[in-house]
Amino acid sequence: MTNALPIDDALPALLAALTDRRQAVLQAPPGAGKTTRVPLAMLEAGLVDGKIVMLEPRRLATRAAAERMADTLGETVGQTVGYRIKGESKTSAATRIEVVTEGILTRMIQSDPDLPGVGAVIFDEFHERSLNGDLGLALCLEIRAALRPDLMLLVMSATLDAAPVAVLMGDAPVITSHGRAFPVETRWLDRPWASAGERGPQFEAAMADLISQALRETSGGVLAFLPGEGEIRRVESLLRSNLPQGTSLHPLFGALDFKAQRAAIAPAVQGRKVVLATSIAETSLTIEDVRVVVDGGRARRARFDPASGMSRLVTERVTRAEATQRQGRAGRIAAGICYRLWTKGEEGALAAFPPAEIEAADLAPLVLETALWGARDPASLQFLTPPNGGSVTEARNLLRNLEALDDSGAITLHGRAMAALPLH
Repeated sequence: MTNALPIDDALPALLAALTDRRQAVLQAPPGAGKTTRVPLAMLEAGLVDGKIVMLEPRRLATRAAAERMADTLGETVGQTVGYRIKGESKTSAATRIEVVTEGILTRMIQSDPDLPGVGAVIFDEFHERSLNGDLGLALCLEIRAALRPDLMLLVMSATLDAAPVAVLMGDAPVITSHGRAFPVETRWLDRPWASAGERGPQFEAAMADLISQALRETSGGVLAFLPGEGEIRRVESLLRSNLPQGTSLHPLFGALDFKAQRAAIAPAVQGRKVVLATSIAETSLTIEDVRVVVDGGRARRARFDPASGMSRLVTERVTRAEATQRQGRAGRIAAGICYRLWTKGEEGALAAFPPAEIEAADLAPLVLETALWGARDPASLQFLTPPNGGSVTEARNLLRNLEALDDSGAITLHGRAMAALPLH
């Protein structure tokens, strides 16, 4: 492997821990290179006979990680390294590393709990604490305890407190990689962009102004974080006519078609590039030629409303962990700068970590999956954050009304059919 990365110094200790204990937790800061370096190192060391399956939280990151590793090997995707997402697969009989979205692992486990042919499962970006990620780890821990003591498990994260995860995994060794690829300077606002009782500029206007400032004061590509597609389109409209000559502008969000997503992460052919992205660009992606990050300080999350029985999207302030993750995008290729749309004083009011999805989401899908697994009570599984009892009861009641569960909490034939559908 060429081009040394910070993670390289931690690889010997990680490989030794996996050889000795067959499980570990890896802490590595943004830009360390864990996503693309670790699976290849495990494969090269011959730690497992079967396939290495690595989970990614998003489809774009899944494709990008597989492509980067295949490129490192001088191959095309689908040979030694492949990927699988809903509705698309690039693998072959020769594939040894398979990058998948989190729901794919759940389906693999439910279809065949032995996970035949799989030697290791890697949970990348576990700090995102998605429902499928938490469920996948809980199921893998049960599989390892009851069916596959040889199954190798590795949890990787940039910002998560590793100690609780290590305890959950039976005091698994914790390996830490220090330092990021390149330093990143942080620049805060001198004063809040809008104060209580003051008619300040709208959020999108404030972001457009800060991006324009970053373009004047820096060189290289710019990655700006916005909460959703609507904000991206409005900022795009504000910037379009005011960009410096030779600067291209690219949106990047989950619903965007794959061709446009690839254009956003590819190097600019000439001039500078500005990418307006949601949290899709927060993890596992190296967006070529980005030297500057502009963080709007907002994130959009799904919150379950018990009164309506529906989930809704809410826009909230980012947490310190998310801000750190975003900042790291500027230091992947060279020394960078991160502009933040808040003052240094406001930073102290940010929460440390975002809530785990299991704490805020509708738990009906989780209860249905655990019932399909054979666990009538999700609390019987090893979750890092136990599901709320009241939320589980509401989910059970809903599933009983839909005739997916019987009165004892066991899954019905109708429930099995529902679980097989890729729907919420």
